[in-house]
Amino acid sequence: MAKDEIIRIGVGAVVFRGDEVLLVRRGKPPFLGHWSIPGGGLEFGERLEDAARREVMEETGIEVEISGLIGVFEATPGEAGQTDHIVMVDYYGEWRTGEPVAADDAADTEFVSFDEARRRLAWDETRRALVMAIDAREKANGQ
Repeated sequence: MAKDEIIRIGVGAVVFRGDEVLLVRRGKPPFLGHWSIPGGGLEFGERLEDAARREVMEETGIEVEISGLIGVFEATPGEAGQTDHIVMVDYYGEWRTGEPVAADDAADTEFVSFDEARRRLAWDETRRALVMAIDAREKANGQ
């Protein structure tokens, strides 16, 4: 592997508040200006769920309780505008405290309906993660 061929690990979270989901508009690449779920890079020595909670807090000011794993997704170079190979571990969870305020690398953030979230999300894999999170949440709640 060449020095510039790096595989990065990212984490993300679908955060529910009732019948709404938290989205962020990216303020930096990848997906600059596009809507996504809160997330970012895993730091050395950090546990995945801790990283997901930290990223949600850093980008939105929201405290989240992680409920479960959605899945593992990846973007390879050239896919969705990527230059790196990124492996993303996405979780879902419930809003606990705070109101969304864009910070860190988020240009905007807000809670929106599930249908609005599906319309806004820029990447098919993120839409798939949202649907998987909704299904997992419903199963966990016996619906």
